[in-house]
Amino acid sequence: MKKRTIPWLFESSAGKFSQNPLIWEKRGDQYRYLTYKEMQDLVHQFAAGLLKLGIKKGDRVALIAEGRNYWLMSELGVLYTGAISVPISVKINELSDLKFRLAHSGARMVMVSGSQASKIAQVKQDLPDLEKIILFDQQESYEEDEILVDEILTLGKEYLAENGNRQFLQETWQAVEEDDYATLMYSSGTTADPKGVILSHKNYIVNAQQALSSVLDIPPYFTTLLILPWDHAFAHTVGLYTLIHNGASMAAVQSGRNQLETLKNIPKNIKEVRPHFLLSVPALAKNFRKNIEKAIRDKGSKVEKLFQHALKIAYIYNAEGWNRGKGFRKAYKPLYKLYDKILFSKIKENFGGRLKFFIGGGAYLDIEMQRFFYAIGIPMFQGYGLTEAAPVISSNSPTHHKLGSSGKVLKGIEIKICDENGNELPIGQKGEIVIKGENVMVGYWKNKEATEKALRDGWLHTGDLGYLDEDGYLYVLGREKSLLIGNDGEKYSPEGIEEAIIDHSPYIDQIMLYNNQSPYTVALLVPNKAALLDWMHKNGYTCQTEEGQCAALKLLESEINKFKPGGKFEGLFPSRWLPAAVAVLGEGFTEQNRLLNSTLKMVRKRIVEYYKNRIDHLFTPEAKNICNPQNRRIIQRLSLKGEAGDDLTEQTMQK
Repeated sequence: MKKRTIPWLFESSAGKFSQNPLIWEKRGDQYRYLTYKEMQDLVHQFAAGLLKLGIKKGDRVALIAEGRNYWLMSELGVLYTGAISVPISVKINELSDLKFRLAHSGARMVMVSGSQASKIAQVKQDLPDLEKIILFDQQESYEEDEILVDEILTLGKEYLAENGNRQFLQETWQAVEEDDYATLMYSSGTTADPKGVILSHKNYIVNAQQALSSVLDIPPYFTTLLILPWDHAFAHTVGLYTLIHNGASMAAVQSGRNQLETLKNIPKNIKEVRPHFLLSVPALAKNFRKNIEKAIRDKGSKVEKLFQHALKIAYIYNAEGWNRGKGFRKAYKPLYKLYDKILFSKIKENFGGRLKFFIGGGAYLDIEMQRFFYAIGIPMFQGYGLTEAAPVISSNSPTHHKLGSSGKVLKGIEIKICDENGNELPIGQKGEIVIKGENVMVGYWKNKEATEKALRDGWLHTGDLGYLDEDGYLYVLGREKSLLIGNDGEKYSPEGIEEAIIDHSPYIDQIMLYNNQSPYTVALLVPNKAALLDWMHKNGYTCQTEEGQCAALKLLESEINKFKPGGKFEGLFPSRWLPAAVAVLGEGFTEQNRLLNSTLKMVRKRIVEYYKNRIDHLFTPEAKNICNPQNRRIIQRLSLKGEAGDDLTEQTMQK
């Protein structure tokens, strides 16, 4: 690789691994692959077609499509011309959000799949910069500004056949410099105006190399199924460029007629692709675990008891990973090996039989969840990163891991923990995570104020709180903006508490803690309606009586009380940050109501605004009794139709 640019990376790998499979796509009833050489030819043709249409260095070209051959081909083609890719999530349904990204980036063209084309059609009339819409799939009819991708490839072939143009294409991609912009990647829209993160070619190449040298050992025969959205930096760097660097391959999830059908293809596709590793986020991890535990329950109580005992043994034997099988734990090895053979190996077969590990990111992953996957023999190595860092900052790895941490900082990245005044804090003390490295973004597109706030003297101020332990492992405590703040000014991150409550309760689907300089903490709680109604039915209660309503509410309260003094999990969290009053909600937080962002994180500011009246009520004496009239009314309206649990299941499957 002569330059640290994505075209040089791809050309280098296409030369070394020309006949290796690069990308698998399911067509009909089976997966078929394109080799590195076949993709290289398509990229050249597509880039040439764009040049023929007048795309030049620095132009912005948006991409909104499901992961597939054309996705990779088109983004690489854009980068070969020196233009900038603007990848956009297919899950953006708010047309105002989509229009903002296209308008703010000044995209001249947009490349779009058939299922997303209608969104562009609805916003294009108010986008004067948008000249062409490149369609990946055939339509019944075409507008004047629309062109099919096959026509671009034909244009490219003709262009390359003309005297001197093939040389011109080569000179064009070789002229791309490492500091040139590669992508504009917009934040998830937790505010009215999401910020466009500028990532350079160097940012991506450096971060991919950092990940390969510090975390990932990816031989050329490795493959992964890219479940996470391809438009995210995580999928770009770890799912695409690390694999391309080492000659490995990726597979796309089989597209369905709609998004839900596509999601339902994931378990089947995993068995077909038989990945060696998978990228994951907490919502996806929870969904995998629920499916595993349901399958175990369906086999009867004897198998379930055996499985629970096997987990207990595995938890003891594995400990926190770094001390696995050490000391007294060595005695548990034969029993753990037995359970692995008769139980855990059967679970691994459902993941294709070759899966060695997950790489987890996106949000806090509860340590108990990490222990679960470690126990069944498919560790979920938690990492930490930000789009602004291209994105990987730290990660656990097969050779160095400590459950509960976010791993060690990648080689080539400097880190410090700072107090509110920017002073560096000693090991073990909590403060803002601040980093420096060649993976750090250029800045925010057309947003000088936000750039200057985030980048100071070459250091990226992440806005996340954390600390380093004496062994160099990073612990991330959560976003500074989402902190609980007591009336005495003390602060605490809510994510760990929220994750633990949800993970340990079958009756709670979502919970958000809130404290803004108040005497006590409160919570908004979304029950798992199906589980709650089932419990009520088995115990002879009905939603229509006050007795039944209070019984259900007391059950929800008891799930939270497990973490308070005298409860099963007492001492895990300081009592002052556990909720003293709870508002039960009748609707879950979803992407559709914009209370979750595209990475399924709660948009706390919006939730607080949306439920302002309920939160205000929580700080009244009446609300401390969970059987207050407001909560009873919500329980009264519960029905088996339109369960919140169904909404959340659909959401979690999306990641």
